[in-house]
Amino acid sequence: MGSKKTRAAEAPLTPNRKRILFLVLMSLLLISGALLFNSPKDTEIIEVRFPSGSKLQAEVAETPEKLLFGLAFRESLPDDRGMIFLFEESGLHKVWTKQYQFNVDLIWVNESKHVVHIVETAVPCASDPCEWYGPPPERARYLLKANSGFVDRAQVSLGQELVFALRL
Repeated sequence: MGSKKTRAAEAPLTPNRKRILFLVLMSLLLISGALLFNSPKDTEIIEVRFPSGSKLQAEVAETPEKLLFGLAFRESLPDDRGMIFLFEESGLHKVWTKQYQFNVDLIWVNESKHVVHIVETAVPCASDPCEWYGPPPERARYLLKANSGFVDRAQVSLGQELVFALRL
């Protein structure tokens, strides 16, 4: 009795199979990249302290994507939370609230961490053209965004020095 080994037929990689394999690999790569980009551990939170004693836990927006989208598409924001935008350089930066779901207060801060401009209750913009907020009257390096009413509750005013530390 001779033993016969059966060999599974190996299908050659046709152009269609190559294309499908390529698409599957690219999909996996994109999904894993999206998971890494959106993971909470990548989002740094810093505490911003105001002269009144109020504190804001601010998510740091330093990447081009976070600077572009900011708080857009979020349903809400806890009262003690916000976002701090780190611009590459001090300047007369303008912002909008495109696709925001709630009103926000905007606080421009210069390089020495002094408040240089405030906009209270910036309203969401659902469609173009959107209103631009700013520019501040003098150059700013940072912009804080918080729930509408924060400026009033924290008694924020022009010239105040804020306390926060960034890990750059």
